[in-house]
Amino acid sequence: MKLVLKDITKRFGSLVANDRINLTVEPGEIHCLLGENGAGKSTLMNVLYGLYQADEGQILLDDEVQRFSGPGDAIAAGIGMVHQHFMLIPVFTVAENVMLGHESTGFAGSLDLDAARAKVREISGRFGFQVDPDALIEDLPVGVQQRVEIIKALSHDAQVLVFDEPTAVLTPQETDELMGTMHQLKEAGTAIVFITHKLREVREVADRITVVRLGKVVGEADPSATNAELASMMVGRPVELTVQKKPAEPGPDALVVSDLTILDAAGHPQVDGISFAIRAGEVLAVAGVQGNGQTELTEALLGLQSHTTGSIKLNGKELVGRSVRSILDEGVGFIPEDRNEEGLVAAFTIAENLILNRTNGAPFVRRGAVQRKARDEFAQIKLKEYDVRAPGITTLASQLSGGNQQKVVVARELSRDLTLLVAAQPTRGVDVGSIEFIHKQIVATRDAGVPVIVVSTELDEVVALADRIMVLYRGQVVGIVPADTPRDVLGLMMTGERPEEVA
Repeated sequence: MKLVLKDITKRFGSLVANDRINLTVEPGEIHCLLGENGAGKSTLMNVLYGLYQADEGQILLDDEVQRFSGPGDAIAAGIGMVHQHFMLIPVFTVAENVMLGHESTGFAGSLDLDAARAKVREISGRFGFQVDPDALIEDLPVGVQQRVEIIKALSHDAQVLVFDEPTAVLTPQETDELMGTMHQLKEAGTAIVFITHKLREVREVADRITVVRLGKVVGEADPSATNAELASMMVGRPVELTVQKKPAEPGPDALVVSDLTILDAAGHPQVDGISFAIRAGEVLAVAGVQGNGQTELTEALLGLQSHTTGSIKLNGKELVGRSVRSILDEGVGFIPEDRNEEGLVAAFTIAENLILNRTNGAPFVRRGAVQRKARDEFAQIKLKEYDVRAPGITTLASQLSGGNQQKVVVARELSRDLTLLVAAQPTRGVDVGSIEFIHKQIVATRDAGVPVIVVSTELDEVVALADRIMVLYRGQVVGIVPADTPRDVLGLMMTGERPEEVA
């Protein structure tokens, strides 16, 4: 089935998310939609899937104009979507998830699960998925859950499949398996739209590449294009993709974590008895699939986790049991993984956000009153130093792009005298140009002799920044290895295999 999107325009108030976008995907083709977060890729696919209605333009399937009032219409027309965050019910079986919303009944109105099981087996066998129709979703690895999403789409006879950032929660090995599946689907005649911002994946799997920037198509690229050429199209200027850094010159152990255990509200361990150390002037990067204790670890370092046992010592001083304010005053900088929830106050100005953790004394507060002159002068300097693109320091944080919001957070945290930097997903949702800038700031912090812990689900980022890599799996340390450890070894470690077992 041939898909044509013609002059698709979608507005949200004054924001034009899609501006007359044209896209053609042929049967048996993998067409990559490449662009930064916020470029309009997901909005366009939500229009295609019936979740949004286009303000202008047409959707054509095999030259017939389509009108979708919801996902049900899109599915009926032969369109399937594999979402970044899986749309599966964890306590249901594979077969139950596949038939959900399209339930067929057998004798006396009972659900015909046998038909669903047969469909799962047929599709699974066709593509070599090896998925048990009676397995519970919550018991399956993430990569297998994604196959269930694909089976679900194919069970409804999808002839156009949309993969929306499908590798965000996968290990490198699972990503490779997904690429193989996409090639199989292509050979079976399926038209595939692959949405991503990861240049490596684009070049491995795409037949054609359409680049979107700020809601507009800025051009098509050949898969043989270099990463630098693709990045330049995405951002609109040349970008340095490799992190330039000299070898670390680490000092003594600065942060020492011993037998750290963190429990959730139900008493289940999220971090389970881990120990490690970071030396002054080095970057320890934490790798792992999201949800293996990374968030809880970074929050414990800031005093944000109440059910914590063990020891966290920074330059010999115990942090466990101390308040967040007290830990910040020790010189701990924190770039949180969710800037909107934990990093910024959206209704505050840039200037106000830049002093959020410095309101307990000079130079910005005196006798309980904010010293506006000192604050505004500081903000003007940081706006220029950190290349925050905004009309001025009185611009609200909510009016900034994601990349510029992140730069405000980074500017605030790195503008203090630090004894430790904790950077959780420091470049999530920012453009390639901002990634380049933030990486340089993290390396500069290391070079100034500060111990740095970077948590990232992006393996390229881990490898680029790390002096050593610690892999977490189900709240435990699988191993701490050199930064030049091969990617396939790191990938296996992310599934729980220890380095000596991998070797």
